[in-house]
Amino acid sequence: MTARRVDTAAEAVAAINTTDSVAVGLGPAHPGGFLHALGERDDWEDLQLFGALLTDLYAVFMKPGVHYRSGFFGPAERFLRDSGADIQYVPADFRRFGPILQQLAPRVMATAVAPPDAEGYCSLSLHAGATVNELHRAGADPDRLLIAEHSPHYPRTFGLMPEHPHRLHLHEIDIIVETDSAPVDLADTAPDDIDRAIAEQAQRYVTGGATLQTGIGAIPSLIATLLAESDGSGYGVHSEMFTTGLMRLYQAGKVSNSNKGEFEGYSVTTFAAGTPELYEWLHENALVRFLPVDVVNSADIIAENHDFISINGATAVDLYGQVAADTIGGRQHSGTGGHEDFLAGAGLQPDDRSLLCLRSSSVVDGVRVSRLLPHLGAGLLVTTPRHQVDVVITEHGAAELKGRTVRERAVALAAIAHPDFRDELTEVAAVMS
Repeated sequence: MTARRVDTAAEAVAAINTTDSVAVGLGPAHPGGFLHALGERDDWEDLQLFGALLTDLYAVFMKPGVHYRSGFFGPAERFLRDSGADIQYVPADFRRFGPILQQLAPRVMATAVAPPDAEGYCSLSLHAGATVNELHRAGADPDRLLIAEHSPHYPRTFGLMPEHPHRLHLHEIDIIVETDSAPVDLADTAPDDIDRAIAEQAQRYVTGGATLQTGIGAIPSLIATLLAESDGSGYGVHSEMFTTGLMRLYQAGKVSNSNKGEFEGYSVTTFAAGTPELYEWLHENALVRFLPVDVVNSADIIAENHDFISINGATAVDLYGQVAADTIGGRQHSGTGGHEDFLAGAGLQPDDRSLLCLRSSSVVDGVRVSRLLPHLGAGLLVTTPRHQVDVVITEHGAAELKGRTVRERAVALAAIAHPDFRDELTEVAAVMS
């Protein structure tokens, strides 16, 4: 059996029952036309939706009878939650999304894909993530439904044959629809002087030939830009997320992927998000390969890369080295994602480093508050435990924690705090044990 082609996303949505379960992947995997069409119906009795990192304010989530479980909050989840939608966070790192999804076994799996090629294959485009296996399972199960939405704006990208083909065939897909939906335009935030100071501190740890993982945000992107403009070269990329900044590094001729482990010669990632220029650059670009998250985020595979450098952010760090990266003020702000995976993987070889970058302070309601704290305390939950943390960087310097005692770590962290809080934190650090 081959896919049933429908003319509109509304026709695809007509196949969803008033009581049903539907799952989509993270962010770039979202079939935008399909999700918007879900919001055109008002007859939902109990629609259970599963996903992560919404890229638009889809009206369906504000409908009575609709419930959403998210593995990672973005601005859309936070806005919808604060507006009264039933948005619930599922604590899990990215690798665990797959087993959780298999356990939930939603009746409907839906995803964005690139247009079918001459052989009837639809590339999974910008997202492999944790949904690959469940998409194939849904396509093979006559009691389940696999819906694919293709658009000319989604690039055709590649996995690694034969184990990770990164595609669906029309024979697997139950319903396919063409729309004009475009991937999220995630433009880089303009960096300020503090971002530049942090990036310059981090750049000191990145040697030529290093393999890089960079997270989302202005600072990781700025670090990639600085590296593109530097004298270093021969970099590799092994990153959960492929960004516009990493594309810039390629465009500068700085990426060779020649000093890696299992995936020598390729940049590997599990999803991509950035600008339309990035998506055009990725189209049929065999230098970048999309693999499932359980491969990309495996600590053992990460450790096979030589001179691996992980660059991520944090909300706050306490003097013990405990990291909060997904909660603010006692509320869910983002998610665990692959944060801990890359810190853990980068700690398994002596030539690897993991860098956590954050501003030393923030201004909240006109009052400056420190983001380096005596203890995380109420309102901040631990995303990454202290034993995983290597280097913490603020605009005031870098604190190297690996191999240091509790007191030595605390003193080093206090030294990179904002000057308004440094003396107080130093006093606390001096008596820690």
